[in-house]
Amino acid sequence: MSAVSPLKILFVASEAYPFAKSGGLGDFASALPKALQRAGHDVRLLLPKYASVIDCDQGLKPSGIDVSVPVGQRQCKGFLFESALPDGPPVTLISKASYFLRKDLYGSEYGEFGDNGERFIFFCRAALETCKAIGFQPDIIHCNDWQTGLVPLYLKTVYAKDPFFSKTKSVFTIHNLAYQGNFSSDLLELAHVPRELYHPEGVELYGQFSFLKAGLVCADYLTTVSPTYSKEIQTPEGGWQLEGLLKKRSDHLVGILNGVDYETWNPQTDATLPSRYSIKQPETKLACRRDLERRFALKLAPDKPLACMVTRLSHQKGIDLIADNLQRMLDQGAGFILLGSGDPEYQDRFEQLQKRFSDQAAVVIGYDEILAHQIIAGSDLILIPSRYEPCGLTQLYGLKYGTLPLARATGGLQDSVEEVSVDSAKGTGFKFDNFQRDDLLNAWNKAQSCFSKPQLWKTLVDNAMRQDFGWQPSAQRYIDLYRRALSA
Repeated sequence: MSAVSPLKILFVASEAYPFAKSGGLGDFASALPKALQRAGHDVRLLLPKYASVIDCDQGLKPSGIDVSVPVGQRQCKGFLFESALPDGPPVTLISKASYFLRKDLYGSEYGEFGDNGERFIFFCRAALETCKAIGFQPDIIHCNDWQTGLVPLYLKTVYAKDPFFSKTKSVFTIHNLAYQGNFSSDLLELAHVPRELYHPEGVELYGQFSFLKAGLVCADYLTTVSPTYSKEIQTPEGGWQLEGLLKKRSDHLVGILNGVDYETWNPQTDATLPSRYSIKQPETKLACRRDLERRFALKLAPDKPLACMVTRLSHQKGIDLIADNLQRMLDQGAGFILLGSGDPEYQDRFEQLQKRFSDQAAVVIGYDEILAHQIIAGSDLILIPSRYEPCGLTQLYGLKYGTLPLARATGGLQDSVEEVSVDSAKGTGFKFDNFQRDDLLNAWNKAQSCFSKPQLWKTLVDNAMRQDFGWQPSAQRYIDLYRRALSA
């Protein structure tokens, strides 16, 4: 293969917007394949066909092709459907109603689905059978998170002597090391994984069969979604019991910062906004704030910032740090809007705070993509106090929309937000190091002080909106990594 030959890339993920999305992986698995296609490569995206796929309006049609997948002693049939990403590459969706025709992707309000191991055993094996069924012989299979961790393992075991995959290499991206897909070792037989691989140097992790670890051990190259996170996961504090393996594979581990799909996230072209704006006309952003104030009946002074959070309500996201200190922040006259769902305890705490500060705070439990755009556009600050953050996308959206991040200096937040210097009017946001109340409030007070100086704030908004986190540079880094894997 010459250095300039287009690559054939199969992108395997458990979700991708607009077909299915529960978090940042959904955006990643939509945006990167499109960027790779724009760079001239032959890209196919492979997903499960969930119930949500039916409502995504992407021209879904049956291919007339099915695949037969061994799951334990049974042969399970999957039916293939065809679609495409908006202005992007083809998408093949694997349908098996008993596994995927459910309202939620991985679990319900009662917890994870009890058959998740079996569901994604089927999906991983079906991914490889689908390649053969549609005649797509990939140079690279790019896998994402534990739900696809068995694909690299299968390439090294079940399909090791299959000539169809003789030149295929795998890349495995860690979006969040905390989610590991750990199951009973009874699933080894269901997955047709040799028992001799069940040991600490293989797929065993503290007495369980780990799908994530299978990907980490067997993929040709590993990536994470920011350079800082790639270092953090090699430490006991951030390694989730896998730091030893990741240090051992550090020469095959690369941190590549996520990008943003500016076709979707751009205030100059965003049709969801009540008023579009740009670097040349940033003052129009004020109309978006006024729209939020009217919609949620907020009564805010013009010299007080409106802060927002668009997030999962989870321990990782540092929600408790905001909940514990929001009253202090609102006592200073600021406004606050939350869009998110998750832990019922957090939901209740924020709803109680909204009742006490009904003129200043609004809480929307759930997720609405259009409302997410409108809230980020109409706010002045976006709060991201994560305990850890592999990359984070909301800070990148905030920067493009002139909504300055107030974020903890961890993972991708550290890599993408430049601390504001009041003296030089440089920087794009406000960071704090330690997960502590005083550190958060110091960053908040600095942000409020800057907001009270209109000319300084205007300069900081301009700084933020001029940042370019488009996918092209990151996509090129992935392409270089694919070629390195193929030449190894």
